[in-house]
Amino acid sequence: MLFCELLLICQLAAPSPGDYFKIQVVDAQTGRGVPLVELKTTHNVCYYTDSNGLVAFHEPGLMDQRVFFTVKSHGYEFPKDGFGMSGTALEVKPGGSAVLKIKRVNIAERLYRLTGGGIYRDTVLLGLKPPIREPVLHGRVVGCDSIQGILYHGRLFWMWGDTSWPAYPLGNFHMTGATSALPSAGGLDPEIGIDYDYFLRDNGFVKEMAPHSGPGPVWLDGLVTLPDEAGRKRLYAMYARVNNAMETQERGLMLFNDDKELFEKVVEFDLKAPVKPAGHPFRCEVDGKQFVYYDPGYPFVRIVADARLLTDSANYEAYTPLVHGSSKGSPKLDRREDGTLRYTWKKDTPGLSPADFAKMIKDGALKQEEALVQTTDVETGKPFQLHGSSVYWNEYRRRWVMIASEIMGTSMLGELWYLEADTPLGPWVYGRKIITHDKYSFYNPKQHPVFAKDSGRIIFFEGTYTEFVSGAPMRTPWYDYNQIMYKLDLGDERLALPAPVYELSAEPGKQMLGRWDNVAIGKDVPTIAFFAPDRPFANSVPVYQRKVADGSMTLAVGDAASGAKEAADEPLFYGLPAGTEPPPPATVGLHLYSRGDGSDRGFSVSASAPAAGLQRADKPLCLVWPSPYAAPPPLPPKENVQPGPPW
Repeated sequence: MLFCELLLICQLAAPSPGDYFKIQVVDAQTGRGVPLVELKTTHNVCYYTDSNGLVAFHEPGLMDQRVFFTVKSHGYEFPKDGFGMSGTALEVKPGGSAVLKIKRVNIAERLYRLTGGGIYRDTVLLGLKPPIREPVLHGRVVGCDSIQGILYHGRLFWMWGDTSWPAYPLGNFHMTGATSALPSAGGLDPEIGIDYDYFLRDNGFVKEMAPHSGPGPVWLDGLVTLPDEAGRKRLYAMYARVNNAMETQERGLMLFNDDKELFEKVVEFDLKAPVKPAGHPFRCEVDGKQFVYYDPGYPFVRIVADARLLTDSANYEAYTPLVHGSSKGSPKLDRREDGTLRYTWKKDTPGLSPADFAKMIKDGALKQEEALVQTTDVETGKPFQLHGSSVYWNEYRRRWVMIASEIMGTSMLGELWYLEADTPLGPWVYGRKIITHDKYSFYNPKQHPVFAKDSGRIIFFEGTYTEFVSGAPMRTPWYDYNQIMYKLDLGDERLALPAPVYELSAEPGKQMLGRWDNVAIGKDVPTIAFFAPDRPFANSVPVYQRKVADGSMTLAVGDAASGAKEAADEPLFYGLPAGTEPPPPATVGLHLYSRGDGSDRGFSVSASAPAAGLQRADKPLCLVWPSPYAAPPPLPPKENVQPGPPW
């Protein structure tokens, strides 16, 4: 009898690392383990790779035999067999191992999960060393919503929204917080992970960082550090208290109490205040004055960077085409005498969201080409609508870069895009999808410019992975409602996006084209002749601007070995060869227009002559991308903008 009891105990004992069959799924391009890959048996038992791309497999009844696994992951592809099955059969044995290579479709590379339970669960089960201090459960957090982050007193300060824990379905609804060391000050390399130091309660669960006496969850965003009157740096945040239907009941400003290690309410704003600062802010100097820009979808809200001004909602201004004092409920457009639409910074007047622009266009209040927001898929030429974004200056690209989530795309909230612009206001036009999900959401992305490498060529960002509003048939174990980090190489030629080529002079015979750097400070923004990348990409041709015999300028396709490089060290832009077949849907031909004797030459993507008597060349010089604006883009005269330090 005793022998039988001992045998039963041995059979039920937890397996040791050597009892597992180790499966690692790696990125075929980089060789790095891929998190969030589903391995499913023929009887629908599912396993999910941890942040090392590992599955520790020990399934009674399935060991020491051949087992087929279907392999799939959002934004990745596994080869199909002759029957169309995306998977493979493995000889599963205790102590054995297999490596599966999966093709990445996403341009961005998935690195690891940052929050929740079991981040390196399978790594631990296999007896391997995880790269972070708390690999399976930290702060008793098993799920949390939407990251906020900022550099504060030499450390990174992190905030998350609603947070769940193992003890009960309801957890912390008044913000979760943590700090971590900078990589330059002993913190982990962002390629590896982040070691968080959570603010904790006595029971080990994360504490409420924004306690409030009113009912409902409290959400914080818009983290800003500014000196107080004594010159001490303080941390401010916008707050919103919501009801169960996620309707805002209260909003205002909070201040972090360094001694109590929590946020306290400073002031409550009028819910009807027209300008609502939110999102991920950044600082920059504009014509010698310091501003904080807020990004509630686009960075179209700002305030002078003075802590004394933050407490009054009337001090915030929006970049808007509405008449001062107008409202979204009864919008009045600010038009000049000639009928053109005027966008300016205004207080007490709301900005317009993509949905607002779409409604006003549908109602006939404004034309499509008058809208500032013109986000367009560079591949298809079709518009897409953004839901949330994170914008920062990028030194490598020498432009403002945006990581943005799309709403109502191929998934409801699971598609992420990369865009660039000359100014914080835009023009935000052509974008490329960098992450896709199959019926799953990945929203509220946040760039981390303090982690950027190689002068900004390599950037890091994260977002919230959740089945919320996705239509997913089930929630992904371990991963759902948690943050996932991605890496993006801006040197990837697929990110060579069309940028504005401005018409500095449009006079026939004296056309001069240029980039943003060629536009003088204080001058009105010129008409955009067309869009084209400023760097090479697949099958592209360089185009140079040079003088001809009569002193006028012309464009010529060539390369460093040809004679087309006479008057320019660098190409003005890159296009696609004129004979590209089929021409990409988003492109148009750039044609030479001139008189019969070759004079008054100029280039245009228009189907009609820019001036009377000009004839269009039969074949285009090359293919470029059209501007969605019929007139100069609705930007203010060029400002002297100096980016602030990365947050």
